[in-house]
Amino acid sequence: MHHYRTPDAAFEALPDFPFEPHYLEWNGLRVHHLDEGAADAPVMLLMHGEPTWSYLYRNWIPPLAAAGFRVIVPDHVGFGRSDKPIDDDWYVIERHCERLRHLIDRLDLRNITIVVQDWGGPIGLRQVCDQPDRFQRVVILNTWLHHQGYEYSDGIRMWRQMATNPEQLGGDMPTGRIVAGSLRREGHDRSALCAAYDAPYDGAASKAGARRFPFCIPFAEPHAGNASSQQWCFDTLPALGLPVHLAFGDADGVFTWEWAQQWHAQLPGSTLDRIVGSGHFPQEDATAECLEIVLRHGRGRPPATTAS
Repeated sequence: MHHYRTPDAAFEALPDFPFEPHYLEWNGLRVHHLDEGAADAPVMLLMHGEPTWSYLYRNWIPPLAAAGFRVIVPDHVGFGRSDKPIDDDWYVIERHCERLRHLIDRLDLRNITIVVQDWGGPIGLRQVCDQPDRFQRVVILNTWLHHQGYEYSDGIRMWRQMATNPEQLGGDMPTGRIVAGSLRREGHDRSALCAAYDAPYDGAASKAGARRFPFCIPFAEPHAGNASSQQWCFDTLPALGLPVHLAFGDADGVFTWEWAQQWHAQLPGSTLDRIVGSGHFPQEDATAECLEIVLRHGRGRPPATTAS
């Protein structure tokens, strides 16, 4: 399979990103994850989406490790330090799900608190529904699960329309500019963020993964977007008995605060935190608030096991 592998030098000058890379081989590809904290600690699994990578959680990792978690942050195939197949058609959501399942099984992760956002939601929540015994609790940031009756926002429809017409995005997928431009709070060094989120890429061919995620939104491509699997996860998640905590930036035009309230009402026993003034990426816009929410909810005991 033809793929692009980002040189290590591309990541050497990134601010606040001193973490050692870890790699697994999967289906002929080298795939990357960060692994910080004690090996026998409860796991905090942090999932990125479009068009970000593990850099999104750089400011989360030291506090979470200090709080007693083993922090695992994967890069999806096509993103970050993971290999990047250059064939756009390779990228369907089921492949991302298979890769994450491989990581969880290979590292035998247990007592997992998973944090999901954007495409990390459908990919990460699939793991929860497939293997609920490995998970301790679920934290859902701005994301969704496709299901019958879900009303896609004007924001996500506009995003797909623009992303599937490269000329509207300047002829390429401007990864860094998308992230920096989506932030709603002040105080960001947007030029530095642009550079960091562009660091994994060298030209249009290397951006096939980021280019493909918008195509896979299930209202347009139900098979590529795993529409039926997402529906199953939406139906299954409330019945698992796991603690579920939602926290949404309320200034996101893609996954809106109104949707967060609807989903909260459909998840019995769930909690909902409103992150006022934060946009689509609360990990960047509201780092301290997100960490407070995660740590406030992250101290429950692992699920009890029944003796045989």
